[in-house]
Amino acid sequence: MALNNIDRELGWDDEIEKDSSDFVILPEGDYNFTVTGFERGRHNGSDKLPACNKAILSIKLEGAAGTTTIKHNLFLHSKCEGMLCAFFTSIGQRKKGEKLRMNWTTVTGSRGRCKVGIHEYQGRDGDTKKSNQITRFYEPEEQSSFNTAKSFTPGNF
Repeated sequence: MALNNIDRELGWDDEIEKDSSDFVILPEGDYNFTVTGFERGRHNGSDKLPACNKAILSIKLEGAAGTTTIKHNLFLHSKCEGMLCAFFTSIGQRKKGEKLRMNWTTVTGSRGRCKVGIHEYQGRDGDTKKSNQITRFYEPEEQSSFNTAKSFTPGNF
């Protein structure tokens, strides 16, 4: 007997019925994000980066055009230390310029702001495909600069 609305592993002989939801590509721009998942993985190495550990983050992006969740890899290698620092600064675990022991147990549920671009790639079918990708994480001070509302100071007109 299948349980509805609960994430679970499917058995080989289970019945299925839920169609996939529409895939949303957000326009390039700045978005608030929430980390909804984290798993440990391994990068096997490439021309640009040797084999290393990687954090695979599920990041929910919210904007006027809709909401989507993307996978974002953070590579645990000294070549990528800047992106790691930017991520932990963005979610408020680190201040710019300070040392930090990465605390992965507190990443899920963290919030921040990032710049999102559109990545084009060739699919297995030969067609050009598109997906969103995070190109930059903003510092909390930069996030507040996006607020265009004037602040109120008593006695100042």
